[in-house]
Amino acid sequence: MNRVNVAFVCVHNSCRSQMAEALGKKLAANVFESYSAGTETKPNINKDAVRIMKQLYDIDMEKEQFSKLITDIPLPDIVITMGCHVNCPYLPCKYREDWGLEDPTGKSDDEFQKTARIIERKILELKESILSKSIMKENP
Repeated sequence: MNRVNVAFVCVHNSCRSQMAEALGKKLAANVFESYSAGTETKPNINKDAVRIMKQLYDIDMEKEQFSKLITDIPLPDIVITMGCHVNCPYLPCKYREDWGLEDPTGKSDDEFQKTARIIERKILELKESILSKSIMKENP
């Protein structure tokens, strides 16, 4: 099976989309390539997100990830927007989905952990949907 490109998109590309990229790489690298991006960048990934991802999954997001623009990533097959309650950036794709995640920035560790667990579940669901071909039918 050829891996598809999945873009996790949020305006600032500093928290939820970064968490999704990291979990996609950890949990679904055999099925899809994970990228995150936005229409603006931040100098650093959200420090609370970095800390929580290290605690829960032993992932060091600062080691290999950084805030990127949508023009900095390959064209995606699948676009997942985080649910920013703003006009999310448009990227051409074969499939699009919005995860409707609240931004945990400035909130408690419990909120960051809750967000991480939701993203984890959604990554696994996306992986299964791709494997079962319920989305992204393979071309003959």
